[in-house]
Amino acid sequence: MDAIARMLRPASVAVIGASADPGKTAGRPIAYLDKHGYAGRIYPVNPKVDRIGAWTCYPDIASLPVVPDVAMVLLGAERAEQAVRELAAQGCGAAIVLASGYSETGEEGGQRQQRLVEAAGGMRLLGPNTIGLVNLTDNIVLSPSGALEMDHFPVGSIGVVSQSGGILGSVLSRAAARGIGLSKLISTSNEVDLGLADFIDHLVDDPATSVIALYIESVRQPEKFRAACLKAARAGKPVVAFKIGRSEAGARAAVSHTGAMAGSDRMYDALFRQLGVIRVQHFSDLLDVPAALATGRRLHGNRVAILTSTGGAGTLVSDELGLASFETPAPDAATAAALRALNSGTEAVLDRNPIDVTLAGLRPDLLRGAIKTLLASPTYDALTIIVGSSGLAQPELMAGALQDCLPASDKPVFAYVSPHAPEVARLLTQRGVPAYFAAESCAAAFNAMRHAREFRAPQDEPSSRTTAASVALPSGSLDEAQAKQWFAQHGIPGVQERVVSTAEEAQAAASALGERVVLKMLSSEITHKSDVGGVAVGVRVEELPRRMQQMADAVQAATGAAPNRYLVQEMVSGGTELILGLHRDALGTAILLGMGGVTAELFQDTCLRLLPAQGGLSREEALSMARELKTWPLLDGYRGRPRADVQALVDAIVAFSHLAAQCGDRLIEAEINPLFVLPQGQGVRAADGVAVLV
Repeated sequence: MDAIARMLRPASVAVIGASADPGKTAGRPIAYLDKHGYAGRIYPVNPKVDRIGAWTCYPDIASLPVVPDVAMVLLGAERAEQAVRELAAQGCGAAIVLASGYSETGEEGGQRQQRLVEAAGGMRLLGPNTIGLVNLTDNIVLSPSGALEMDHFPVGSIGVVSQSGGILGSVLSRAAARGIGLSKLISTSNEVDLGLADFIDHLVDDPATSVIALYIESVRQPEKFRAACLKAARAGKPVVAFKIGRSEAGARAAVSHTGAMAGSDRMYDALFRQLGVIRVQHFSDLLDVPAALATGRRLHGNRVAILTSTGGAGTLVSDELGLASFETPAPDAATAAALRALNSGTEAVLDRNPIDVTLAGLRPDLLRGAIKTLLASPTYDALTIIVGSSGLAQPELMAGALQDCLPASDKPVFAYVSPHAPEVARLLTQRGVPAYFAAESCAAAFNAMRHAREFRAPQDEPSSRTTAASVALPSGSLDEAQAKQWFAQHGIPGVQERVVSTAEEAQAAASALGERVVLKMLSSEITHKSDVGGVAVGVRVEELPRRMQQMADAVQAATGAAPNRYLVQEMVSGGTELILGLHRDALGTAILLGMGGVTAELFQDTCLRLLPAQGGLSREEALSMARELKTWPLLDGYRGRPRADVQALVDAIVAFSHLAAQCGDRLIEAEINPLFVLPQGQGVRAADGVAVLV
């Protein structure tokens, strides 16, 4: 048995610093273990008392009669370190350290945390600053959370891993109130040793867990997290994440446009998307969505039937589903006829969607017949039942009808409880029909099922990366000409251009590049050249001397230094301007693609893909990035516009990503803006470039 399995299913538990007073935090763990039916041995450690409840109390760790599988350390931070050292010396499997005062408090706390790690040696640690864990599958509660005062918790197949201790109790109590069954709940908190990825990996192998829910503050070990989530995806166990910290006061100051448009929260979006993690937007969804996924039902399409006993609520659900790109079509002729045949009178409207049985009353035959007909209909992929106020008098009627019909189909069935009726919602959820109080929750649950259906986990990582591409490059920021030459060497062609220093050189260069040219200042320090007057477009040959002087004066006024070198470039027309860039942060390296030019940051039409652990992006990923843009129609022949050379764009994205992978940590920032995508067969051209290396 590995350390995590031993921690979650211990045959023996030592409670270090246990109190005989169950009203105190240190007294709760033993009281809760007894209350919730722990079948193993408990060894309290407290030199001041002889017994705690039915258990013999020991004066110190050295006096314990056996080496415990897990120890809960309820001491303060300073004393916890010594306790951990003694437990490790005895060969204890793992320690759960509840004390705070570690890295969350600052530098001194960080040093204290490092000493705790050293004290543990090879023993595994959960925490510190954790509320512990709860294993409902096996009646093992290793936590002082006040939520455990409840007498009973529904057991189910949803595992929860939270980086917040308080959230564990919140999820536990909310799930119990909703009738949602959980399997395991773990608070990882400071993650000095065991973290999110370790428990995801373990829960994938746990037969009692089918869905994994995460409350995330930050992913501290991206590569382990990536591997664990992909393992879950390949095993068919959905991972649902609620990530806090979505709002940002502003984008970081960056050399490139890319840095300003790829904030850390967008990096999480990209990471989750690539790993198949379902990101939910509201805390309530952290239970609502897993409850739907835990039913094991599969959504095979986007068409939803709505069976309602209250017209307004049916319209509300229909509207939310429409906003989430689901369809609510009317029944096909055969289904409509079958529905009408159920009704002996004219009191129900059964041939449109929502299917309204408002005036039919709670007739069991009509209700069961309608549910079975809609689940059997080829027109629908799922069913939403609206429970109105009339359902409050006989909740068993609705719950029983639904439960009876579920075995006949694997289609998802959800309930929207229109009045505030927690007992009704809990009853339905316990009967296998997740029940929601918000119409948008129904849409979120269906959307998660669609996501789970569509995601395909990659089976193999790309080939390993090298660092040869950047060996000959200098450290620091390359100027535009150097950057584009480097990009061209790796498969991304640039526009025709010349580096000049004088007006005479500029005119000579321009005469070979066309009737009008682009004039730019050339500098490795100033990359946002337009902001300081360093770009002029559509300049005639005879205008170059005057425009160069105007540019020198403008740049001098803006920066305090006039440029001494310039670029003269060909004018590119007939293409679509995109931005192709690189962004790095703690999660990894991302490639950004978006609408380019000077309005790139204004319109924010961008998408991100994180590089895999090894190598660059595939052609399929590159094409999916282009198709994800709102401006994709401009590349695809919008309103008679010539189709763009998308294959050349894909080539450029792949080449750029492999260049980033090859350079590794040497490449700090890189960007092409604009990248002109020309009409089909004419390729792409890099018209500007940024590269910063260390």
